[in-house]
Amino acid sequence: MAGTEKQVADRGAAGSLSGKTGKDRTLSDHAYEKILAMISSGETPVGAKLPTEHVMSELLEVSRPVLRQALKQLREDGVVVSRQGSGSFVQRRPETSLLAFAPVGSIADIQRTFEFRAAIEGEAAYLAAERRTESDLAKLRAHFKELDRCIREGELGVEADEAFHQAICVASGNQYFAIARTSMKSNILTGLNLTRNLSLSKPRERMELVQLEHCRILEAIEARDQSEARTAMRAHVENAKNRVFEG
Repeated sequence: MAGTEKQVADRGAAGSLSGKTGKDRTLSDHAYEKILAMISSGETPVGAKLPTEHVMSELLEVSRPVLRQALKQLREDGVVVSRQGSGSFVQRRPETSLLAFAPVGSIADIQRTFEFRAAIEGEAAYLAAERRTESDLAKLRAHFKELDRCIREGELGVEADEAFHQAICVASGNQYFAIARTSMKSNILTGLNLTRNLSLSKPRERMELVQLEHCRILEAIEARDQSEARTAMRAHVENAKNRVFEG
């Protein structure tokens, strides 16, 4: 690629985190995932310093602005930490199973989807606690009960998990929460498949912990405790985001 064309492509990639996957994924997402693979494989262990920007740019075949965007995402996800004047160091090593379960090029997008969900679903839960009807509660309890069954029988439970969260958006009484979430359904399901597969590979206590978070949300909505419903939902989604990178 000619120099000018590469600069234009890199600027577009560094400035766009639209969440595209496959052939349309951004260069920064591609670099992000390659660095993640280096860390999860143990090639760059916890506590180790990453190579310099110059070396990393050459290794990953991207410009420095693109590399910096990838490193920024990794810092936000708690995988690396920057020390002023010293460079970037590995703070957490995700399991190799993360890359096995996640579709190619999707991990950065999944993490951004969690950020969207924490904001949207936190407010939906807040309103649901005020506006929910007995019919809404009956549906939420049914989805929660189905999640319990999935845990008992060792099933993935993605559909029940999705239904529980979508029902909260409906219970908010504002159709735009449900519409916004539906518009992201494909991204959300990818994230749910990843997190529940990772949890299913752990001892049963991991799935039970996730279900306790669902229970806290449901109980707050039942009690019409708006503040607690928002806090519980945001904590649940943010915990799910963090669990992606648990080693």
